[in-house]
Amino acid sequence: MAGTPTPGDSAAGTAAAIARPPAPQIHTIRDSNHAQLAELPWHLPLADWPETLLGGLPRGISRHVVRYVEIGDEVLAIKETEDKQAVREFDILGALGNLDVPLVEPRAVVTGRTTASGQKLNGALITAYLEFSLPYRALFSRDLARDTGDRLVDALAVLLARLHLVGFFWGDVSLSNTLFRRDADAYAAYVVDAETGELHDQLSDGQRNMDLRIARMNIAGDFLDLQSAGLVAPETDPLAASERLCESYNALWAELTRVEEFSVNERWRIDERIRRLNALGFDLGELTVTTDIDGISLLVEPKIVEPNHHSRRLLRLTGIGANENQARAMLNDLDSFRSAPEIAEVDELDESQAARRWLDEVYKPLIQAIPQNLTRKLEPGQIFYEFAEHRRTMARARQRDIPTMEAIAYFIVDYLANLPDEIRYVDSKKF
Repeated sequence: MAGTPTPGDSAAGTAAAIARPPAPQIHTIRDSNHAQLAELPWHLPLADWPETLLGGLPRGISRHVVRYVEIGDEVLAIKETEDKQAVREFDILGALGNLDVPLVEPRAVVTGRTTASGQKLNGALITAYLEFSLPYRALFSRDLARDTGDRLVDALAVLLARLHLVGFFWGDVSLSNTLFRRDADAYAAYVVDAETGELHDQLSDGQRNMDLRIARMNIAGDFLDLQSAGLVAPETDPLAASERLCESYNALWAELTRVEEFSVNERWRIDERIRRLNALGFDLGELTVTTDIDGISLLVEPKIVEPNHHSRRLLRLTGIGANENQARAMLNDLDSFRSAPEIAEVDELDESQAARRWLDEVYKPLIQAIPQNLTRKLEPGQIFYEFAEHRRTMARARQRDIPTMEAIAYFIVDYLANLPDEIRYVDSKKF
């Protein structure tokens, strides 16, 4: 009878059911990615995914298996870990993102994975690939600046202070668990691994000191690894790098949180405190000022300290998003542009008007002149910083001002074209 299953049909159906394991549970932040993520071979261990799927992108170096795939218009990093741990880290990264902490952005979490034969597989945490970021080993292998190590450690100290301000105990502070982006003549650090972290309303001094002790040990280990790979000089002291992180962190933490007492006639010192914080890239969001019973002294205690002072100001004036030190460099260039005689004598421009002219006459001509094939070298904020430095070097060498379009032409040919692409770091070496 038509439609009646035969024994052969039943066997075929059973085989098909065995060959197709139950679909895993995929929770995504972007619904548009869900269907494409579902098509990935989740029934295979991540280490066995075909090279064609990975498209020549880098294999992550981690205690977990990490692979990179292209989904839609972005590259995603997939880390294989236990279901419970994947969900926990996904939630932590989401919470930290809401607190405006620099990190790799979570995209999805996958649980309930099994092989075709029904064997349980670990889950997966999926994050967005951080464009223009570099692991610390890559910076030592390609950056010849003698102070690279100091700049990376200082960037990590700033990141750790920001994490502690929002109540996050990292539990595994290291260069290995951090990615770095160029930020003018410094670096900006981003959390890439938060699986050991804990988020609290506020950290105790004991928790902060524990993170520092962990950092001291891990960073010394990172520099020992660099020495064994021949990436830093044999005479480099790994413990000195650890000590630098602690000193940088403690100095920054004191400036961000210190309670000060002074005379009521010294209110100008509050303004000085705010200026020092601004110079460090922070704003004072809320301040408690208490006068003593006799009205003789003031007790000043920072309550809320907000990072990215220069980045927010640049965004407000120009609409440009940039890292903190890149923003500082652009604001300095804007101030220089505004005070130039040919500008100041013609127009009495307020800050907003000057910013619009600077955009039209300096920033946009540079960015629009970059050939498409060179846009992968550096992100726009870093391109502007490098351009400004290149222009100053040219002016000193030639003992004259260099017109914008002339400076742009030389910058592109002599400097930018010779840089490696950094939008997606790929290195076949295994360190």
